Amino acid sequence: MLDVKTTLQEAEERMQMAAMYLEDQLTHIRAGRANVAILDGVRVSSYGSMVPLNQVANVSAPDARTIAIRPWDRKAIRDIEKAIMDSDVGITPENNGEIIRLGIPQPTEERRRELVKQCNKIGEKTKIEVRNARTEIKDKLKKAIKDGLSEDLEKDAEESLQKLHDKYIKKIDALLEDKQKEIMTV
Repeated sequence: MLDVKTTLQEAEERMQMAAMYLEDQLTHIRAGRANVAILDGVRVSSYGSMVPLNQVANVSAPDARTIAIRPWDRKAIRDIEKAIMDSDVGITPENNGEIIRLGIPQPTEERRRELVKQCNKIGEKTKIEVRNARTEIKDKLKKAIKDGLSEDLEKDAEESLQKLHDKYIKKIDALLEDKQKEIMTV
C-alpha cells in the first residue's frame, strides 16, 4: 500500500528542486549589477583541459559595475580573455597585463523589459514543473484508493499536497518579484 507521508515528501522534494532551479537560473541573468555568477559557465583551456574560470583565477566584483579576474598564472590571461569572448557573456574584457576587467554596461529600458520577460518564462516553466509534481502525486493517491487507501486519508493527503503547491508557487512568485525589482532598478 502507498505510504502517504513518503509520497508527500517526494512531492515537496520535487517542488523544492524546481524552486532551487529557478533561483540558480535567475542568478545567471545579468541585471546591470556586477555578479560573478554570470561567469559560472565560462570554461578556460588550462594545461590541455577545459576547466571552470574560477579554478584558474580569482573572480571578484570590486564595485557594482565591474568584475575583476586575477589569474593565478599570468600566462593564462590570453586563454581567459579568449574564453570570455567565446562565451555568451556578451562583454568585452579589458586587461592590463595582471587583471582582466569586465565593465558591466547599464541596460537600456528595452533590454530591462526583455530580461523581465526572460525571467517570467523561466518562472512559468518552474511553475509548470510544480503543477506537474502535484498532478502526478494526486494521480498516485487516486490509484492508491483502489489498492486499499481510505478516502479520508486520500482527501487529507490531497489537502496537504495543495498546501505544498501553494507554498512553492508563492515562493516562485517572490523570487520573480525580487529579480524584477533588481532588473528594473536603475
